[in-house]
Amino acid sequence: MPGNDTRAATRAIDIHAHWYPAQWISLFEKDGPKEGARLERTPKGYTIRTERITNAFTEEFVDLELRLAGMRRQGVDVHALSLTTPMVYWASPGLGLALSQAYNDAAAAAHARHPQSFVGLAMLPMQAPDRALAELERCAKLPGMRGVYIATNINGADLDERQFWDVYAKAEELGWPVFLHPVDTIGRDRTTRYYLRNLLGNPYDTGVAAAHLIFGGVMDEFPRLEVNLPHAGGTFPGLIGRLDHGTRVRPELKHMKRLPSEYLRRFSYDTIGHDDRINLNLVRLVGADRVLLGSDYCFDMGLTDPCATVARLDALTGAERDLIRGGTAARLLGL
Repeated sequence: MPGNDTRAATRAIDIHAHWYPAQWISLFEKDGPKEGARLERTPKGYTIRTERITNAFTEEFVDLELRLAGMRRQGVDVHALSLTTPMVYWASPGLGLALSQAYNDAAAAAHARHPQSFVGLAMLPMQAPDRALAELERCAKLPGMRGVYIATNINGADLDERQFWDVYAKAEELGWPVFLHPVDTIGRDRTTRYYLRNLLGNPYDTGVAAAHLIFGGVMDEFPRLEVNLPHAGGTFPGLIGRLDHGTRVRPELKHMKRLPSEYLRRFSYDTIGHDDRINLNLVRLVGADRVLLGSDYCFDMGLTDPCATVARLDALTGAERDLIRGGTAARLLGL
């Protein structure tokens, strides 16, 4: 089977796997137009539009049986299900909460139906932090929910803003990792052509988010908070030397007591580097125990054979590849 590793005892856990539940789609289709959003059903699937964001996806993003078949093809045992673009921040607080609840309830139901295959990453209406906190507390009681999914910025507000800290505190208390993902990315005006909003916007926005979490004190205030950076960490690992140098010489960073490189292992990362050299360098920089299997399922910018991406890293030991394949994810997600 494609993607199978010879060390089959370790379950393959994909922590970057997107899902649009039918219940969420129905609510979006019904109430989204009242707030300037719409869903179009096309021969290829769906196109979803808000004022600033458009995304297209196929039925494989919706139907769990199609997903299970895809997982079997890839040799993946578990998906940590996450909503993706446009998430819910474009909506009013009330609709954002309703959409979040629809997603979270559906994810818990998916876990109940297939407990060995699916866990959920909670969607929260971060545009209304008080409602986000209440929804996080509710989600903690739902079966199969194992973490939080948050964009790399919230309608332009960076993640070190104090309004979000109560959510981080509750996630830390729960022992739930926070998984980040770009939605509305930096450099919007200059990345409209050539699909650059994804190719460059996504990794750069992730790097900006990581820098705010470090320089803004979030990672110090919440020392047990686990934060996962998508797309192999975006620009953050590759620019760590520049961030360190700036911290040493710039007055804007004189408040820093530690260099950014000392935070590299505070984050975890996925394997969506699209180059074995990038992934191997990432492992050497942060350690195999901080890198998790991810596919971006099932977008064309993702990995069609995520397990093979790990198996090809033959410079690593079998034990290191096992950690990446699923060992560390099992620990972080409490599986």
